[in-house]
Amino acid sequence: MARRNGISSAVLAVALLGSLVFLLGPGRGAARADNVGKEGCVTSKCHSKMGTDKFIHGPVAAGECLFCHQKTAKHKFKPVPNPISQLCYKCHDRMDSKSHVHPPVKAGACTACHSPHQSPFKYQLRASGQDLCFTCHDKKRMAGPFKHGPAATGQCTICHNPHSSNYDKMLFAQGNDVCLSCHTDKADELKNDKYIHPAVELGCVNCHSPHSAGYKYNLRADRHEALCFRCHTGKEKQVEESKTKHGAITQTKKKCLNCHNPHGSNLPKMLLKKPIDLCLSCHDKKLDTPTGKIVNMKQYLADNKDWHGPVREGDCPACHNPHGSNYFRMLRKHFPSTLYTPYDPKAYALCFMCHQNTIAAEKYTTTLTNFRNGNLNLHYVHVHQLKGRVCVFCHDPHGSNNPKHIRDYAQFGAWHLPINYKKTETGGQCSPGCHVTRYYDRINPVKNR
Repeated sequence: MARRNGISSAVLAVALLGSLVFLLGPGRGAARADNVGKEGCVTSKCHSKMGTDKFIHGPVAAGECLFCHQKTAKHKFKPVPNPISQLCYKCHDRMDSKSHVHPPVKAGACTACHSPHQSPFKYQLRASGQDLCFTCHDKKRMAGPFKHGPAATGQCTICHNPHSSNYDKMLFAQGNDVCLSCHTDKADELKNDKYIHPAVELGCVNCHSPHSAGYKYNLRADRHEALCFRCHTGKEKQVEESKTKHGAITQTKKKCLNCHNPHGSNLPKMLLKKPIDLCLSCHDKKLDTPTGKIVNMKQYLADNKDWHGPVREGDCPACHNPHGSNYFRMLRKHFPSTLYTPYDPKAYALCFMCHQNTIAAEKYTTTLTNFRNGNLNLHYVHVHQLKGRVCVFCHDPHGSNNPKHIRDYAQFGAWHLPINYKKTETGGQCSPGCHVTRYYDRINPVKNR
């Protein structure tokens, strides 16, 4: 504490000397001999209030006025020298030795902040806490309705050294180390997180004001998407311009924070959970959306064990863009939103991100698919029509209990159109509501009606 306050042992020596002089009485001490000590200065006509405040400078308390003042013809005493810091440093440790020096200290104006005689405030300050700081610094920095704890209680020196520092802004430590010296819970979290938000690495103050702000947690903008979009401008444009918007962003209070931790995470993209677990934390009930109803996907996947590859990998974002999309169901690329469409490879751009487009483009094959009657590609047969059947007419893109994710039924408006698919060793059959039972066999082609 003695080092931080800049008080050396010389001050104690002065105080002890003054006490000794007082005990010896007039004529027995050098300062008292000239009658210019406490009794000579503190009279009813002159400095009668000297030494009456709560906090008194050591030489004043000891009655040693001549330690700082010298006699002059004009007045009995005059402060010396100029700047006054030269006098202060005779007792106090130097306060200007570090790389960043507070302007009053740099100018040697110790008495700009400290009274050289006495004060009602600790360290003989001329005002209390932040009131002293605001004699120079703009008080508007504390105008926000949400204030940082130390600043709200007037304890600027919790973060800032009032004399000098080796860190910018006169801080007691480097950047985030100041914040984390109090916010130890965040320090522990970040220590264990594999991924740290770049904004945190750049500095907590990029998002939080260290003094006051208009938003909760001293944030510099609304804690949801407004703050995020200050950096993530591309995401802002995507969210605003997407025709199919994600309700997690547009219809909930937490918005971005529904999925992302703004400080750190053990998962890429600062996710709170693994992608599929994150998705199913909301998609665990039936949802009514602007683009139609969505089933309870968590229950659906529990009931249908043969999952589509991306679902099996827990990678919902492989097909869906969680921030929004211009395609149906926030799909990453185009896929028909109806059960029928004329064949066009562009219409199936989503599927062809993983599957070869030749699976539906070539009429005859013996290698591209097992869904063939002899060498006749039945995928080709189903899609190359004016009312070509889209993939999801027969396949469920999430999962089913049938081979190849074949559906139990297709949702044909209000009708659950049955598929009735059965697989054999070399082929299979189906009895859908759209035609009579038909068979296929890769080895012995079947003639169907």
